[in-house]
Amino acid sequence: MSQSTIESILQEERLFQPPAEFSQTARIKSLAEYQSLYDKAQADPETFWAELAERELHWFQKWEKVLDWQPPFARWFVGGKLNVAYNCLDRHLTDG
Repeated sequence: MSQSTIESILQEERLFQPPAEFSQTARIKSLAEYQSLYDKAQADPETFWAELAERELHWFQKWEKVLDWQPPFARWFVGGKLNVAYNCLDRHLTDG
């Protein structure tokens, strides 16, 4: 019986570019734009997430503190109140 090795197919090195039409309508339009967002989040996570939360979500009560980090526990948007159903559905009803 001969011994053979199994080649791993779990390492994918190819890069597949999205079609131009898809990129034009995407929220993040390029790898460069993604990298810029990533770098901003790495440099100052609290400011990054605070800006995003304020822009993208409706808060019924704004948070007092973005992050309360007591390792190993993290509490995000301490004191803030939002309604997930409202943010997912209701607020979009007026947008058509």
